[in-house]
Amino acid sequence: MAEITASLVKELRERTGAGMMECKKALTENNADLEAASEWLRKQGIIKVGKKADRVTAEGRIAMAQDGGKAVLVEINSETDFVAKDDNFLAFIDAVAKAALASGAADIEALKSAKVATGETVEEARAAIVAKVGENVQVRRMARVDSSDHVAAYVHSGKIGVLVELKGGSDELARGIAMHVAAMNPPHNKASDVPADFIAKEKEIELAKMSEKDRAKPAEILEKIISGKMNKIVSEVTLSGQSYVLDGDKTVEAVLKGAGADVIRFQRLVVGEGIEKVQEDYLAEVAKAMQV
Repeated sequence: MAEITASLVKELRERTGAGMMECKKALTENNADLEAASEWLRKQGIIKVGKKADRVTAEGRIAMAQDGGKAVLVEINSETDFVAKDDNFLAFIDAVAKAALASGAADIEALKSAKVATGETVEEARAAIVAKVGENVQVRRMARVDSSDHVAAYVHSGKIGVLVELKGGSDELARGIAMHVAAMNPPHNKASDVPADFIAKEKEIELAKMSEKDRAKPAEILEKIISGKMNKIVSEVTLSGQSYVLDGDKTVEAVLKGAGADVIRFQRLVVGEGIEKVQEDYLAEVAKAMQV
């Protein structure tokens, strides 16, 4: 029988949120094997996943799954990038993405009840991975497209995910556009999509930046100057107006026109965007753990 040390009990307790005596019993029943003890606690209904539910999860990965014109992206968060690289975590996000595609789930709430390959629901599998990696894990967002047109799902370094629906062109072009969106992050598709209030505000700023001499020019000349500046600004914030990352000599609009294609829509997810990260002092974190 392997020795049940205080450090083992502490680690299992931190992983699972179970009580000290429950952790000791679990380790005793499973010959001091942490993984087996975590699974035993789960089977006994003892694991308290909720203990970790208020921890900030701003790291993680974007997972994707695709079958022809059907594709999904799922953002799954962890507390640290260390766990986001863990094989167990990576297997979990892959399983969730596949479940999202197969189930047809339209949102996160529906996805939680979808079944993964093991027969568990996504929520049950999430509880299991929390117990295994010892961190809060959240299935945060998803995006999907279901189309008869060309569809591309692209994930860059696990951190940025893009879906593109392209009418005309080819699968290869759709993927190229997805790579461009990942790299350049255009806020809008076309000039017609840029909000009028944005245009008005930028025009006001450009006028304020001009010298008194330029502002004193005839109205028609001033309008041409401002129009040129606004065209440049709009091109920078639209997919169609940007220089194509795979061919810097052409705009995306020119590439699409040459292929007889049109971007119907695109979606871009970045891990942790919109989440306020909490910076904790390491010594304070250790002291807090010692008081458990």
